[in-house]
Amino acid sequence: MKSVKVGICGLGTVGGGTFNVLERNAEEIARRAGRGIEVAQIATRQPNPKCNTGATPITADIFDVVNNPDIDIVVELIGGYTLAKELVLKAIDNGKHVVTANKALIAVHGNEIFAKAREKGVIVAFEASVAGGIPVIKAIREGLAGNRINWLAGIINGTGNFILTEMREKGRTFDDVLKEAQALGYAEADPTFDVEGIDAAHKLTILASIAFGIPLQFDKAYTEGITQLTTADVNYAEALGYRIKHLGVARRTDSGIELRVHPTLIPADRLIANVNGVMNAVMVNGDAVGSTLYYGAGAGMEPTASAVVADLVDVARALTTDPNNRVPHLAFQPDSLSDHPILPISACESAYYLRIQAKDHPGVLAQVATILSERGINIESIMQKEVEEQDGLVPVILVTHRVIEQRIDDAIAALEALDDVVDKVVRIRVEQLN
Repeated sequence: MKSVKVGICGLGTVGGGTFNVLERNAEEIARRAGRGIEVAQIATRQPNPKCNTGATPITADIFDVVNNPDIDIVVELIGGYTLAKELVLKAIDNGKHVVTANKALIAVHGNEIFAKAREKGVIVAFEASVAGGIPVIKAIREGLAGNRINWLAGIINGTGNFILTEMREKGRTFDDVLKEAQALGYAEADPTFDVEGIDAAHKLTILASIAFGIPLQFDKAYTEGITQLTTADVNYAEALGYRIKHLGVARRTDSGIELRVHPTLIPADRLIANVNGVMNAVMVNGDAVGSTLYYGAGAGMEPTASAVVADLVDVARALTTDPNNRVPHLAFQPDSLSDHPILPISACESAYYLRIQAKDHPGVLAQVATILSERGINIESIMQKEVEEQDGLVPVILVTHRVIEQRIDDAIAALEALDDVVDKVVRIRVEQLN
């Protein structure tokens, strides 16, 4: 059978890994796909010294690949929103299938891209856009197709997880670990997307759409970063039996979908709480299967290439199938997507860790308890530390039961208005994931 001709746009870390895996495992891949998969052209501005591209034609113009009539599948690995969108839409217009690792592109422009792909009868595959080498999109979209997904929660940014692991295990500060992460290549020179939760929110948006059958709605995802976390809070959480992870949470409720990324306390005995370093993990809870966990490398040259090549194999297998009988991009048939709303964070429900810096005066705890009780907030546990010598303040740490966030907002405002409470109240959400 005739080989499938692939054009790779971008020969950086993932592009280079994709080329190498396709070359190294060519025979195995052909046995799986039923035909060979051949890199017929590469678009890159500079060569990758880790790739022996040999006689493969190379161009500096990505649109040479898109307009090449011999190319069957365009692999978009240039990243970003604008040029990548133009490239993908042009490829679709030319009747070419697309494989991409671009989570930002899918999260923000995916609805438009998938609509155009359906119109043209082509496939847009994006397994590599979430959690690197972990095949979590396929697992939810196909492996769990018999389930009503209740919730999912994931450590889906390796940079943030590396920082929090170092803070917990070695007592280091956020700024100190961030500098090392940048030196090691885990974090960009501008780490905003990683440490402020934007990268994780892109990925969570995609996972939630596939899990719940809703349109992609990145603009409605709540994002909170880890830049304000202190070693003290990491240690207090540990003393209470929790670990702090930068978690993406999507949950189905009767009133809407929760879609949120933020630091989260997780019980230390949960498997996902013990995912450390740059590794990723996603928990998915379905009504039939219960809770499942997917763990592995969330980034890197060949782990991400593994997902790109898996998509290429899927596309090669489906080239001759009826477009109407292919697996839908977002798992559900396009005309069956739900209009279930995305909830604002104030309407989401969680338990909460609160740290209050109070003056060492009698009756402070009673005032705190009264404020919480008046708002229907129950305390699960409370810990009062010794007076801090440098400022004479007493840290009061407590964990609440689950409650709507608006009530916590009201309680924090009342706590911060007390004369005996100094500074802002630290609030971190708590998820049991059981």
